[in-house]
Amino acid sequence: MSNPDPPASAPAFIPLEANPELMTTLLRNLGMSSHLALHDVYSLTDPDLLSFIPRPAHALLLVFPITPTYESHRLAEDSLVPVHSPTPDFPVIWFPQTIRNACGLIALLHAVSNGDATDFIESGSDLDRIVKTAIGLDVEGRGRLLEREEALARAHRAAAEQGDTAAPRAEEEVDLHYVAFVKGRDGGLWELDGRRKGPIRRGGLEQGEDVLSEKGLVVGARKFLEREGGDLRFSAVALAGSYD
Repeated sequence: MSNPDPPASAPAFIPLEANPELMTTLLRNLGMSSHLALHDVYSLTDPDLLSFIPRPAHALLLVFPITPTYESHRLAEDSLVPVHSPTPDFPVIWFPQTIRNACGLIALLHAVSNGDATDFIESGSDLDRIVKTAIGLDVEGRGRLLEREEALARAHRAAAEQGDTAAPRAEEEVDLHYVAFVKGRDGGLWELDGRRKGPIRRGGLEQGEDVLSEKGLVVGARKFLEREGGDLRFSAVALAGSYD
């Protein structure tokens, strides 16, 4: 599994801009409650800047360039574990990325489909149907589900085409990638990345701790960035309560 990226023949989406407003609209169009929203995270170390994010924070999404250091770590870690075999009672739902340039969408699905965020999925919505269907599928089945889901493609296309910057073509290669950190039903801090072999549990969180708590950041996003030498360009957004 040296190259986890979808082949050139795979379906392709327009890359998604790390824009909280567009991301929020995308998820709400699929069926996420208006009580949740995506928020810019301006610092992973400054308590004053972190205090602007409503709590609890259900997920933290990082977007960063794929570097040789990241790829080397991914290869080394993935070589030690088998491909994920999901079961209905597994603490998190993980989706493989089988659609080109869909890492932003996969990260958003990971954010809203896990932990307490699932309480904000509207019953009977497209998102509700997708998540409930995915629970009973294996990894390949989950990939096919997302590839064939027209509601997902429409919502993603509408969001991607409304970004602040000119959207690249769906077939265009991009070097930016998204990864999501969520708190699972087991209280674990999980790293969810569709380019990996499966979900990765990075540590345990206590009741009252979330992905932006000190421990959540230490074992999650900060440790992730430290592996890159501390100089990695990145942006971050969090899924949390809405200001509305």
